[in-house]
Formats: sequence, C-alpha cells, structure tokens
Amino acid sequence: MPTPATTTTITDPIGPNMRLVVGYLATDGGADALALGVRLARTLGAALDVCMILPPDRVLPALVPTGGYEDVLAEQAGKWLAEAAATVPDDVEVATHVVFDESFAEGLIGEALRLESEAIVVGGAGGGLIGSHSLGSVVNELLHSAPVPVALAPRGIRHSAVERVREVTCAIGVRPGAEVLLRTAVRASEAAGTPLRLVSLIALDPLHTTRRPDDTPDTIRERSLAHAAETLEVAKSILPENFPVSSEITHGPTVEAAVNKLDWHDGDLIMVGSSRLAQPRRLFLGSTAAKMLRVLQVPMVVVPKEEMTDHD
Repeated sequence: MPTPATTTTITDPIGPNMRLVVGYLATDGGADALALGVRLARTLGAALDVCMILPPDRVLPALVPTGGYEDVLAEQAGKWLAEAAATVPDDVEVATHVVFDESFAEGLIGEALRLESEAIVVGGAGGGLIGSHSLGSVVNELLHSAPVPVALAPRGIRHSAVERVREVTCAIGVRPGAEVLLRTAVRASEAAGTPLRLVSLIALDPLHTTRRPDDTPDTIRERSLAHAAETLEVAKSILPENFPVSSEITHGPTVEAAVNKLDWHDGDLIMVGSSRLAQPRRLFLGSTAAKMLRVLQVPMVVVPKEEMTDHD
C-alpha cells in the first residue's frame, strides 16, 4: 500500500477559497504547468497546491529497512518543490505536497479530491507530441479518468509574461449535453472578470459529414452552418441575463483548419467538454478536442461530463 501523503505547507491555508492542484515535475513540462497554475490562480483568486507524486518502494519491503528509500526520495522532492514554490509570485498562495502512489495520475486525482480542488493543472510529459501540447501517458490517463477539470499547459508557456487570463473561449459541439461545460465556463469568466466567447467548429470533411442523396458541397455547408448557429443560440439562451458573451462559427475542411481560423492571443484559454463516451463525472478526451490540441497554442481545459456532488 502507498504510504500516507507527506505535506509541507509553504504558506498559511486560506480557508474556503478556490484551490488548484498542479502536477509538478522538475522538468520544462513541470515549469509550464506551474506557470499556467500561477496564471489561473492569479486570475481566479485561487490558491495553488503544487504536488509531486513519487513511486513507493517496491524492493522486498519485508526484508529491508522501511522508510530509507522513500525518505531519500521525499527529501529530494521537497527540495525541488521548495525551488518551484520560490518562483511563485507573492500574491499567489502556495502549498507543496509530496505523495507516494503507484500511479502519478491516480495520485494527482486523489490529492485533488482530498484538497477539494477545482481543477488539476498539468504540462507536457514527453512522448506523444501534439502541436504545442505533449500528451504523455500520465496526461492521457488524466484526460480519461479525472473527475475534475484538467488544464493542459502548452509547451513554452513558462516564457510568457502574461499574468492573467485575457479571454475564455468555450467550444460548443453540435450534440446536446453542453450545460455543464457552459456553467463551468460562465463561472470561470465571472471569476476572471473576462468576456466569454462561444465558438462552434465545423469540419466539412466528407468522411465525417452526414450526407443526403441530393447533397452538394454548398448544401452541406449551409446545413452545417445553420445547425451551428442554432446550437450557439441555444447555448446563449442558457447564459445569465446580460452576460458579456460573443459567438462565432468557423469552418474548414478539417477541425484543425477551423481552429486555425480563430483569432488567438497570449492569455487566452479554451474550454471543451468530454466525449459522449465519458462515464458520468469523468473526463474523456474526444476526437475533436484531440485534433484541436494539434494546432492550439493556448491552454485547454477539459471539463467532465457531469459535475461532482457532495455525495461523490
């Protein structure tokens, strides 16, 4: 069994305020995750919990002295975390945590639930490169199992001088079930004091478009645009009255081409929902979101299919 979590608090706890868990490694990807965590925390008035998940000692624990391996590893991790915490600006509350768990992803999820965090923030983990994002095995596991939103930091965000989120974009699909995503995006926009942009992406790839016997490229395009416009109007009708929101439809031969037609600025982020295949209150990165990651230069937040409740 993994040993209990070892927690070192760098600052005093801030009570009921929002908390964000950052999955940290002493790598460039870890620095990217921390940079995004700081940006989100400053924007939302949240506290950061910077966590390192370490593998437990598996070497015949009954035949060797206990604690030695994990003590040495925890000490080194504590040094890395102290160095990371020292880079966090003074206006952001931060605590560090060392946790032993067989699975990095499960360890992060456990800490997020224990700390009642609003989201998990991660960076690239090597392998499986997709554009500016790097879907390593840990991130991939998180995107298929986390019960809270997961924020993905694009590679190189650590070099950005932007301190706060500039605008929240919410990608609305054509299928029903966007209410949770919309509510989450609205809460994020309200907390950040930023406008919300709703977008509908239309990929006109014939292989992925429903066709009728008398269809032509023009009729497919017109029908797709009309459906997207209707979807955005329904989404806007759910929003609070007088909420600052804009909407945009963009299309192209592929999802990637459609995404590239949108204007992006440093400080923007995009929120997407989980695939319809996702289990309740769990993430599942859908094919459209995965394609978007190939070309996006801004952070992406993937939101679970359903919200957590007090009984979960």
